[in-house]
Amino acid sequence: MSRAHPIVAVTGASGAGTTSVQETFKFICAESRFQAVFIEGDSFHRYEREEMRRLGDACEPRAGRTISHFGPEANLLDELVALFNQYGETGTGRARQYIHNENSARAHGQKVGTFTEWSDIVPDSDLLIYEGLHGGIVTDTINISQHVDLLIGITPTINLEWIQKLYRDQKDRGHSIDDVTQTILRRMPDYIEHIVPQYSRTHINFQRVPTVDTSNPFSNTGIPSQSESLIVIRFNAPNQQEINDIINAVGGSFQSKEDCIVVPGQTYEQTLKFILKPRVEKLVMNGRQERSHQ
Repeated sequence: MSRAHPIVAVTGASGAGTTSVQETFKFICAESRFQAVFIEGDSFHRYEREEMRRLGDACEPRAGRTISHFGPEANLLDELVALFNQYGETGTGRARQYIHNENSARAHGQKVGTFTEWSDIVPDSDLLIYEGLHGGIVTDTINISQHVDLLIGITPTINLEWIQKLYRDQKDRGHSIDDVTQTILRRMPDYIEHIVPQYSRTHINFQRVPTVDTSNPFSNTGIPSQSESLIVIRFNAPNQQEINDIINAVGGSFQSKEDCIVVPGQTYEQTLKFILKPRVEKLVMNGRQERSHQ
């Protein structure tokens, strides 16, 4: 961790909704005029899309399972640790971009599913904000969570997570429901081993729980709306005064446990800003003060 150059990480599985939380951070930084470096976890994948697709059809001989983006083998986690370490020490580092769609491909003159060249990140920033699969991962050889000053977990109930992934991958990426289903099945061992444990290392978890029937996530019934959901928020170090303030500010919310509150789904964005903005402001102000003394 670094007081001078703070790092925020939003971690969650594919389809969990981490990107929408990233947008909340962008809003907070724009409103407060903070200079942030935004890093996508996909840019630290090891393989381009076509190569990963070929590898996904093969079995890892040593592990006895297929390779997946959830596991360390398919990612440049050493490079991610190096970025976090360098940024924490100096506010500098190198990153690249993953080309997700045709608009980005045209802008960079590259194919979808490829990477841009590595380049220096924007200098003189107030904080780095990562969004991806591995913001809190710990393995036998690396510990990314130790470099993160604020770690946020986004973890909808598993059926809802699958529904969101099915919808996104069919609508935005043109995959069939069978292809997405097979991807979910292939990733399950890595999901259990490498994604789930991160939620026990987070400072705050936001878990979306549907209040409608999602018993069969593969039935293509659509994503439950915010008004058809509740958000369970778990604090690693709960502050009762903050919990009381949230309950007073957000209608329909209540405390379900010492470290948990529940808010209506339609208040999700409001609650995100209420909880995250003062934390970001504190990190940035402390960082600026620390840098001024260096």
